[in-house]
Amino acid sequence: MSLLRKSSLYLLALIFVGAGILHFVAPAPYLRIMPPYLPAPLLLVYLSGAAEVAGGIGLLLPATRRLASWGLILLLVAVFPANVYMLQTHGLGPSVPLWVLWLRLPLQPLLMVWVYWSARVKQ
Repeated sequence: MSLLRKSSLYLLALIFVGAGILHFVAPAPYLRIMPPYLPAPLLLVYLSGAAEVAGGIGLLLPATRRLASWGLILLLVAVFPANVYMLQTHGLGPSVPLWVLWLRLPLQPLLMVWVYWSARVKQ
């Protein structure tokens, strides 16, 4: 595995584990961006946080890397509606510029590609 790919995996793991822990430590911002049509918002915040932590750790282990990458990609697809809702409602408040909320939308697919690229196993 190249140094770039290995570094990328460690950085992604740090990002996902850190973000996942924040779901438990400070769930309020995540609750504010939860679309109202979804049931049990706090449970969903905790479940998505647990999935981020598990996926981040899974990226570090060769035996679970591929499964973790696909799980994280599916998670990123699943939380995309929250990013759209956050943009529609300016869900994090006026302290977050609107252009940042717009930027998040195309960054989500790029993050999916980054996860896929970092975790793919060369045949």
